[in-house]
Parts: sequence; C-alpha cells; structure tokens
Amino acid sequence: MALTAGIVGLPNVGKSTLFNAITKAGAEAANYPFATIDPNVGIVEVPDERLNKLTELVDPKKDSAHNV
Repeated sequence: MALTAGIVGLPNVGKSTLFNAITKAGAEAANYPFATIDPNVGIVEVPDERLNKLTELVDPKKDSAHNV
C-alpha cells in the first residue's frame, strides 16, 4: 500500500527546508517567495521496530521496510 503526502503552506515559510530535512533530497530552498514552483518528490523509509523483531523471529528471505 502506497502513501502519498504533500506539504502545503504560505510562500517563504520553510516547506522546502522541511522537505529537505525529512528526505535529504537537496531541493532548492531560497529566501524569496515562489523559489520552488515545480514540485519535488522524495521517498522516506519509515523505521519499524516491530518489523525488526519479526525478522529476527521468522528469518524471512527478504524484509521490506515501509516507504512514504
């Protein structure tokens, strides 16, 4: 199951900075309004300790963490 999320807000309030902090993508973050007109896309792995415990117990061939 895929999850899609967006960051919405007023111009020049730090949306690109937040995006860069979460995704480590390196999107342009400038100090003037409308610096990033085109949308940026990033993928973030969501760590889950439950998956780690299940992997230790069951020893599957492959384990896949969730991505957002």
